[in-house]
This record gives sequence, structure tokens and C-alpha cells, in this order.
Amino acid sequence: MNLVLDIGNTRVKAGLFEENRLVEQANWVDWTLEELSSYGNQAGADGVIFSSVAGYDPDTHRRLAETFAMVLELTHETPLPFQNTYRTPETLGKDRLAAVAGAQALFPGQHCLVVDCGTCIKYDLLTADGVYHGGNIAPGAAMRIRAMHVFTARLPEVPLRMPENATGFSTETALQNGALRGAVYEIEGFVRQFEQNAHPLRVVLTGGDAVFFQPHLSVPGLTHEPHLTLFGLNYILQFNKNRATIQP
Repeated sequence: MNLVLDIGNTRVKAGLFEENRLVEQANWVDWTLEELSSYGNQAGADGVIFSSVAGYDPDTHRRLAETFAMVLELTHETPLPFQNTYRTPETLGKDRLAAVAGAQALFPGQHCLVVDCGTCIKYDLLTADGVYHGGNIAPGAAMRIRAMHVFTARLPEVPLRMPENATGFSTETALQNGALRGAVYEIEGFVRQFEQNAHPLRVVLTGGDAVFFQPHLSVPGLTHEPHLTLFGLNYILQFNKNRATIQP
């Protein structure tokens, strides 16, 4: 059994896996390491992987090692189950690495484009030969709406809602179309661009705004996976477990 921890600024997403199968998922707002360790220990977990928005955290590693036989923190130096060709791996977000690993775990041997609709919209390409080529980062839905209000004198901050008509009939709907429908067209455009060199392309949608965007996207082969990062972290842990087993 594996315990997977995605540690953010205010909450932790946790997953329990039996090999590659997600058995249980939980979100913790008020948490301590002792509670997380107890959660995994009671489930019989012998390995744990964690990814934190903070920098390298030796104290968290040490305290988890008091409970679990194998503890792995995801960093840019962690051995990965795919080839990473990103030219600045030390600046690459750990959430992007985990999401790519999740796509590889769920759709092995396929060209995958991960579209993570969160604070930013992130695009990451993994080809069928197990090579991560990088991707792009753009403002997310709320950031687009907020920016037009902040950087102008008179434009209001409008609700995060998609108008029924693609032509705005008021300032509110014009802003919503520009920000939100514009993001839809951007996603569809990037999919077409990536698909030119990776066909057929499996598009994996994840992130907090994925449910908002999904009904408006016309993208063949689109799959929504809300727990993609957890699957990826577990896949990385399993990969390192196997490496530790076969090494002399």
C-alpha cells in the first residue's frame, strides 16, 4: 500500500493506492504530519511520496521516515518513469511532473497532452515513446477575469460564467466571452498544434476549473481525470520502489 501526499499552502490531497489502483482519496484542510502518518499507517502503507509547494523539506522527510519504510519527496532530481527533456528542470513545477506521470500511468504507450485548468492553464506533452517535451503556461479563468478589472480604469470584475452567445451583448458578457470563451479557443488551438506532431493525441483534462471548461470544449479524445496528480505521484513512487528492488 502506498500513501500519496500533495501538500499545498492550505490543504493536503491524500491518496491510498494498492499498486496502481486508487483505493481512497481524502482532502485535509487542518492537518499535522502525525495525523497524515497515522492515516497511512492504519491503512498498512509501507511507502509514501509527498510533493510540497514549499522548497526541499528535510524535516518532513525525516518525520515521515519514522513511520514508513520508504519515503520519497518529489523534486527535480527524483528519478522519473519518463525522459524529461525540459531544459530548465529546476524551474519546472512539480505539479506538472506529477500530472505527466499520471497520464503515463493511465494511458501507457499513448501520445498525451495534459491540460491542467487551475490558477494557470498548463499544457504538457508526453509522447508515446515516454518522452516529456515540455509545454506552455497561460493565465487561468479567474486570472483573466481579474486582470481586465485590475489593469483598466472602468472595466468591472464579472462572474465566472460562460455566456450562451459567442457575441457579447453587454460589457459583462463581452468580458466573459473574451476571457472564458477565449480560453476555450486557446485550449482547442493548442490541441490542434500539438496534434500535428503527436497523433492520435489523448487529451487529459484536470485541475479545479476542468469541470467548468469541459462542456464547452470540442476536443476528440478528451478525458477528464480529477485525481491525475495523485496517480502520477503514486506512479513515480512505484517506479522508485521497483528501482530499489532491482539494484544490487
